[in-house]
Amino acid sequence: MRTRAGLRGDEGLAWLDGLPALTASLAQDWDLELGSVLGGGTDALVMTCRTHDHQEVVLKVMMPRLTPGNDQVRALQAFGGQGYAAVYRHDAGRNAILLEKLGPQLGELGLPVARQIEVICATLRETWLANPDGAGFTTGAEKADSLADFIAELWRHFEGVCAQRTIDQAYDFADLRRRAFDPATCVLAHGDAHAANTLTTPGDGARFKFIDPDGLFIERAYDLAIPMREWGEELLAGDPVLLGRRRCEQLAGLTGVDPSAIWQWGLIERVSTGLLLHQLGQEQLAGEFLSVADAWAAA
Repeated sequence: MRTRAGLRGDEGLAWLDGLPALTASLAQDWDLELGSVLGGGTDALVMTCRTHDHQEVVLKVMMPRLTPGNDQVRALQAFGGQGYAAVYRHDAGRNAILLEKLGPQLGELGLPVARQIEVICATLRETWLANPDGAGFTTGAEKADSLADFIAELWRHFEGVCAQRTIDQAYDFADLRRRAFDPATCVLAHGDAHAANTLTTPGDGARFKFIDPDGLFIERAYDLAIPMREWGEELLAGDPVLLGRRRCEQLAGLTGVDPSAIWQWGLIERVSTGLLLHQLGQEQLAGEFLSVADAWAAA
């Protein structure tokens, strides 16, 4: 989180300096007893809290102008707790939300990757069926263009960390997905449905809910690109192309979504995330992401 804030320059550093006073003011206004900071956050301060009636909740204070229009908050509110953490309070001016407290992350349960993928797909199917209005959210065409622009920008700084062919393939796939955008087949998607954003529901470890949605009006295949992007170590333990194809087939089989679209978005996500990790100074993890992307592009 500190690294991300630093990349935002003076605005991000000022936000970090003001966090103690900001959280104290929220605690006073919302009658909260502040608890401990939760780990794993990258774009927000996340803390456990207790309300005046002893309810366990989560306070999330996001960086200023994290996303245009507070898409994360609007997406959570659109689902109304169906498949997503419920929103109890929201302060747009202070970029803060009070959320339902969920249980452990899916990635902490010790389940095999194939089983984690089943859980994510089942939770996605539930949220896709909810089908709230996607008007006003970033569209699939806009997302494809923004990812292509993001890759181009970072490639200027980190040229050579992967093959040029991989970058060119990502551009080609982004153009294909932009042109394939069809509002009639889109849903309000999570946009970052990985194991750390998939949490058990209180009192029922067999059910799960999502946190931290990006909020995109996009084809279902994009949500499935996120599991394609994850667990690179498992893919590199064997033939990353063969294992990647098997994962893609599993995702398509569980959801009925076109595997070619899943594959294309998956490569775009691996390239963009790998370059982002270089920007954040996480070279080893970045290398894992881009090694898989290189193998996929070569195939």
